[in-house]
Amino acid sequence: MDDNDDIEALICMLMQDEEASYQAEEDIRHIATLGSAYIYYGALESRRLRAERRALTRLYLTRPQLIPDPRGMTPWQVLYRSHSDRAFITTMGFNVASFNKLLESGFEEQWISQVIPRRDVACSSTPRVYRRSLDAAGALGLVLHYLNSTILETSLMEIFALIPTTVSRYISFALEILRNLLRSMPDASIRWPKDHEFIQNETLILARHPLLVGAFGSLDGLKLPVQTSSDDDVENCQAHASGLQFAARYSEDLPLL
Repeated sequence: MDDNDDIEALICMLMQDEEASYQAEEDIRHIATLGSAYIYYGALESRRLRAERRALTRLYLTRPQLIPDPRGMTPWQVLYRSHSDRAFITTMGFNVASFNKLLESGFEEQWISQVIPRRDVACSSTPRVYRRSLDAAGALGLVLHYLNSTILETSLMEIFALIPTTVSRYISFALEILRNLLRSMPDASIRWPKDHEFIQNETLILARHPLLVGAFGSLDGLKLPVQTSSDDDVENCQAHASGLQFAARYSEDLPLL
């Protein structure tokens, strides 16, 4: 009987040890789960706080503040449908005929046939043109507005009724198309004028700048850096008197003689 009692006591002790070990493991798992939950919650809360802080300093528009339909009566659509050479040149640097030539020379075809690069879309996918906020003319207008002035992207959002991510994505995609297109267009190449073209160019320049006799080309709006005084009062007087831009540059026309 004594041997049997000893065996039963031993078995009981082993079972108790095993149960205690199992309970300890469960406690560790429970603590680890709680720790992971706290870490995950902390990461989410940290992300939320960072987003709130960024929202106070980042200036952009969202869909509720914009015209609902980018293909509706937006400022761009009004401008485009006016077919005004003056309006086109003022905002984009091209008249209506030149704008349409860019479209017909391949920009529209490339805009329709290519997929806009995105992380969640394969390059081999079929372009979903019908889901784009802008047609080819709108995309060309957007990139020319961007190139022709120092306009802020916020203003582009208002003009074209696009949210920030769409503006950035469309500009990058349209710039790539426009660069490749201009490289393939003979009229867009930079070359030395021929004999009769020197006279034609001089006539155009004299009509605007009568004193530039013998010039066959000019660059308008060139910004040249200049030295400024370390004295703030003197620098401000110089900037006011000579029309300095950004306190260290001035505007100039560069003739080619």
